[in-house]
Amino acid sequence: MADERQPKPIEILLVDDSDDDVLLLEESLSESKFVNLLHVVHDGEEALAYLRREGTYYNAVLPGLVLLDINMPRMNGFEVLSAMKGDPALRTIPVVMLTTSTRDEDVVRSYDGGACSFVSKPVNFEKLKEVIKQFALYWSLVAVVPQTPIGGESPSAARGTGLA
Repeated sequence: MADERQPKPIEILLVDDSDDDVLLLEESLSESKFVNLLHVVHDGEEALAYLRREGTYYNAVLPGLVLLDINMPRMNGFEVLSAMKGDPALRTIPVVMLTTSTRDEDVVRSYDGGACSFVSKPVNFEKLKEVIKQFALYWSLVAVVPQTPIGGESPSAARGTGLA
């Protein structure tokens, strides 16, 4: 009997400092019925604050997937990836490096750091839309992602730094 799984919407955190790239990705993902909600932050420090529900992000919903650019101000994608994989409350969240880089060193460093995929952004908008369509199908229909963090706690509570 064939598996008749239904696509599940997925919450995505997009971490990218390029407003143009964010706009293109938002447009591409908006055409996908599988993305439930897209949250956008613009640098690595903001990404970690969001994921750890710190400051203005205290009510943030943990994403089922993080799309992470490499070259960003304040904290680059490799530093964010390292911090996530070193944090017991965040390490199970899948991270896809979504970047303009095609350098083999970046690919190796991403997988070595714990990324589950490395996707190079096509320059052509139509090609980007097709890549995002296939990407959304995979992450909503094929892949299974954790629904709650370790122990069901928020990242700040898991570290004992929950807000009072």
